[in-house]
Amino acid sequence: MNLKDSTILITGGTSGIGLEFVKQLTELGANIIVTGRKLGALNETKKAFPNVHTFQSDVSNPKDIEMLFKEVIQKFPDLNIIINNAGLMRLIDLQDTSLDLENINHEIATNLSGTIQMVHQFLPHLTSKKSAAIVNVSSGIAFMCYSAAPIYSATKAGVRAYTQALRLQLENTNIKVFEMIPPGVKTNLQNEWVKKPNEKRMMTADKMVKVAIDGILKDKKELKPFLIRVIKTVSRLMPNILLNFAHRGFKEIQELKTIK
Repeated sequence: MNLKDSTILITGGTSGIGLEFVKQLTELGANIIVTGRKLGALNETKKAFPNVHTFQSDVSNPKDIEMLFKEVIQKFPDLNIIINNAGLMRLIDLQDTSLDLENINHEIATNLSGTIQMVHQFLPHLTSKKSAAIVNVSSGIAFMCYSAAPIYSATKAGVRAYTQALRLQLENTNIKVFEMIPPGVKTNLQNEWVKKPNEKRMMTADKMVKVAIDGILKDKKELKPFLIRVIKTVSRLMPNILLNFAHRGFKEIQELKTIK
């Protein structure tokens, strides 16, 4: 798929993977629209990349999505690609009774419902374009439940299932559906974690986005590095081993709490 001269909307485009998409797609000559919840972060992104267009919008809020659609389509009728990147990942103990229902639902509203609602809102417009694409960001965790982040794990498995269904339903349309599947990537998602991940096992955002863009240009349905292929294979052949490995993080966090 051609990215040069495309008009691309990136949710959560002010940091991490989203900001790296802004950088690399700008270098390719794409017209970039960035959304995010924080006005300050949007302003910083605009300073770094003066040619991008920014909109303050929260994908967890349906009203924000409706307003975003109206404003973007009015100003940028050539929009033909959306990248659903906005995400939230928290380490959660499901026995923590201090979390109310709104709090526990926050990741679902951002990661899963936000992706679904963005697609639903923009889909009629994308079908009117000669060439269009939807990129949904899932995670390697979709193949291996990470018990320390149970809600995040559920949302990313949901994004993967939804993206596969979306691709099948749109198979006879002009819209290409891509799933970006990162492994652990060094981003702001881990800033507030009690136990920081091992950076030696983490991929950098620039390398992950390069893999994704190369895949889009070659029309690969799944945009993933080699490590994800390994995780997929192990999840089929040795699911319990992978599950137990991922569960170590939760046990280590509980031990840290006990020590404190």
